[in-house]
Parts: sequence; C-alpha cells; structure tokens
Amino acid sequence: MGMKTKIALGAVVGFVVIGAVSANAGDSDTGSADKGASASADRQPGGAKDAGAGAGADAGAGEGKGKGKEKAEKKASQAEQFKAFVEENGTAQEKEAVSHVTKVQGADEQNDILDTADVYTDFTGGIMGEGTGPAKLIASAFADWKQSENGLVTVYDADGELLGNGQF
Repeated sequence: MGMKTKIALGAVVGFVVIGAVSANAGDSDTGSADKGASASADRQPGGAKDAGAGAGADAGAGEGKGKGKEKAEKKASQAEQFKAFVEENGTAQEKEAVSHVTKVQGADEQNDILDTADVYTDFTGGIMGEGTGPAKLIASAFADWKQSENGLVTVYDADGELLGNGQF
C-alpha cells in the first residue's frame, strides 16, 4: 500500500471512531432522551405508560397496543360512534347516507399535521356509481364529527374504489 492510501485509510478509521464515540456519548445520558420518549408515550392512549418502568420502549408499545385493543372492543367501533353522532346531529339526507357506512378507520388518531381517515360503505360502482352523491354527504358529516387543522377523509365503496373525499 502506498503512503497516500495509508493516510486516507487512517483518516476514515479516525472519523468512524469519532462518530461512534460521539453517538455513544449522547446515549449515556439517558435522562433527556428517555424522558422525551416516555412523555410522548404518556400522551398517547395505551402507550408505554402502561408498561413497567424497567420495560423497553418496544415492549411497552406492544403491551399498550394490546390493552388499547381490549378497550376498543369494549367500546363502540369508530363506525358506530360516527353513526351515533350523525343520528343525533345530522340532517335527514346525512342520516340516509351514513346508514350505508360499514367501517371507519383513522378517526381516532389525530395529530393536526396530516390526519387521514377512511370511510367504507356498501355502495357499488365506484366514482361513476350511485354512491358519489352520498359520499359528499358522508364526508361533510365526518367533518362535523371530527375537526383537524389538516385532515382528509376519503370515502370508498364496497369494492374499495374511491367515491369521494373531503377536508375535516
């Protein structure tokens, strides 16, 4: 090996060692990094707060999700909650349109940055079918039910084809 190659190889090894030392130096101070992760998990329903203090973040997230699912099974589904809201607050046309809703996903997880929700119906025919008009009513009713700084609700037919969307 030539002298230039040895110097270049030594420099690369030096940078790798410095990078590894500086990365590990940040990890040794567990106070601020772990507090931020646990504070964010504490704000999330069913987060790592439910796990033991010695459990890792991955174990806590898995346990929290399991408990969250048990709680979700005990309460009404998102579709049932949406239908109940429209039944109480919606117009006659909205009630008729929402009666075709079969499933709602993403309505319970919002961060006001980019919130998306999917509403599935029993309409058929896609965007050219019978469900296009009611899809706009469903999206409007959804916007009354959930509010977000930057939310998008998408309504699908029974085959998973797009019917319409709207902001909420």
